[in-house]
Amino acid sequence: MAKVRLTKNELKKQKDALKRFQRYLPTLMLKKQQLQGEIRITELRVKELLVAINNLDETFKTWIAVFGEKGIFTDDILKITSLKTGRGNVAGVPIPIFEGAEFEIAHYDLAHTPMWLDRAVECMKDVLLLKLEAEIVEEQRRRLDKELRTTTQRVNLFEKIKIPETRGNIKKIQVYLGDQQTASVVRGKIAKSATAKAGG
Repeated sequence: MAKVRLTKNELKKQKDALKRFQRYLPTLMLKKQQLQGEIRITELRVKELLVAINNLDETFKTWIAVFGEKGIFTDDILKITSLKTGRGNVAGVPIPIFEGAEFEIAHYDLAHTPMWLDRAVECMKDVLLLKLEAEIVEEQRRRLDKELRTTTQRVNLFEKIKIPETRGNIKKIQVYLGDQQTASVVRGKIAKSATAKAGG
């Protein structure tokens, strides 16, 4: 802690700093609450997405055996060609927003492939979209978590260090200046009494 000067100018400086800290602290606390709320929303969304992915996986299991048919379902039948994201802002934190994805479906001969292939490709698309959205929402949560840590550190700095320290400095300066004023009055009275005795 830097040594505080015991002057009227320093007293004014400390009082101004205290006002600033007290004005800024509620804003930080509000931001902290907002971030905590948004993090909960992202966590719930990820859970919803994982449940939806799991449900689709369960649907796949009922007819997964047909995927084994030779040469029909290959890894390159469906490819992601682009991921679409936008930009959002939560409590001053820039976050990516999932807006979808584009896919490329390999050409296959409708006459020589089973009817279920179209449905399988659509299901795969749905699963991929859910997984991509879950990744983006996880990224949102990571960014919000990072900002929450920083904001919490600032709240603690103001609440536990800066405000008490500044109040202590103000009190110390006020006591010192009060003592100086009292000493000045006492010295004045002594001087006046000495002057009166010398003249009388």
